[in-house]
Amino acid sequence: MPADLAVIGLGHLGLPLAQAAVAAGIETVGYDIGPATGSTLTAAEVRRMSAAGFRVTANPADLGRVRTAVICAPTQLGADRALDLGAVGEAGRALAARLRPHTTVILESAAHPGTTEEYLRPILESGSGLRAGRDFHLAYSPSRHDPGNRTHTIANTPKVIGGLTPACTESAHAFYARIAEKVVRARGLREAETVQLLETNYRHVNIALMNEMAVLCHDLGVDLWDVIRCAETKPYGFQAFRPGPGVGGHSVPLDPNYLPHTTRTPGHPLRMVGLAQEINGRMPQYVIQRCATLLNEHGKSARGARVLLLGVTYKPDLADQEGSPAPEIASRLLDLGALISYHDPYVAGWRVRGQPVPRAESLYEAAATADLTILLQHHRTYDLQGLAVKAQLLLDTRGASPAGAAHRL
Repeated sequence: MPADLAVIGLGHLGLPLAQAAVAAGIETVGYDIGPATGSTLTAAEVRRMSAAGFRVTANPADLGRVRTAVICAPTQLGADRALDLGAVGEAGRALAARLRPHTTVILESAAHPGTTEEYLRPILESGSGLRAGRDFHLAYSPSRHDPGNRTHTIANTPKVIGGLTPACTESAHAFYARIAEKVVRARGLREAETVQLLETNYRHVNIALMNEMAVLCHDLGVDLWDVIRCAETKPYGFQAFRPGPGVGGHSVPLDPNYLPHTTRTPGHPLRMVGLAQEINGRMPQYVIQRCATLLNEHGKSARGARVLLLGVTYKPDLADQEGSPAPEIASRLLDLGALISYHDPYVAGWRVRGQPVPRAESLYEAAATADLTILLQHHRTYDLQGLAVKAQLLLDTRGASPAGAAHRL
């Protein structure tokens, strides 16, 4: 066998997994199922992987020569709020045609409970003629990769796995034990899939609470950021989340009301998730309201106002723009007649509604001439104290500026 592992899908999940596998001495191939988007690995890191033996292939035949195949295909919510599993199906079909007995197949893509067994399993079995749990192992493992996080890596973050059968679970455990320091066995496939559901929804629900608190505290004249600073000193029963102009990232909240019919439950489960989506979805409009109010208080109209947007990525110190609220905020500003520009050290060119947005080359000059500067993402390179001095008006949606230096969300 030319490789121990095939990672199918080289985006924000697949490439970091391949990097961790290569670092652990696992001979790895990456199968490209389309444009690799969202990865936070640098070109130098990819070169080091290649030097260690990692190779990318577009030849499906290579998938039939590995012991383990991990599907990391992208999944996103469609316009109907249902999860689009098209890329997972494509990956499954490519693998099924070459699947050999005793191979371990693991799905890491975000998926609703039941996806591995009810969607992926039939694709693999019909395309290969093999039987999951008898001829090959099938398991699910929720990805816990946090882009840009140097403290919690794939190696030191516990890995959850659940298999179709106990033997499938043990096979997946044996693989991940070569990469991660701790591997946690779930009772089965659906339990492992639901771990992903819980972790993602937990994040979105708690951010929604903070976003509601941000609006409330602004109306009350209370400094929410100071409230959070004090609250997070409590050593139990509280975990700090922070508000923002919207919720970005690749993970999406899953409302059971939009799951396939076979996995729905009676009644109205997880109504809080739907409410959280509604609250978080309102934040870009709230930012626009704050902008219009600030401009009005200083005798200016949003129409014709020069507005500088700082940081258009979804996370600080990364180039990844997946799910960033910046495009919607920019679009709404354009609707008001504002003249927008942007600055982001990680984004050389940015388009909104298919049109290029002017990029500010000199940050301080741009802030000084703009009627309003909005911090959407706090990259470490931004000197907010200095920007607060230069900017005519500064709205900080991340609470990163010193108290009193700017208007904070």
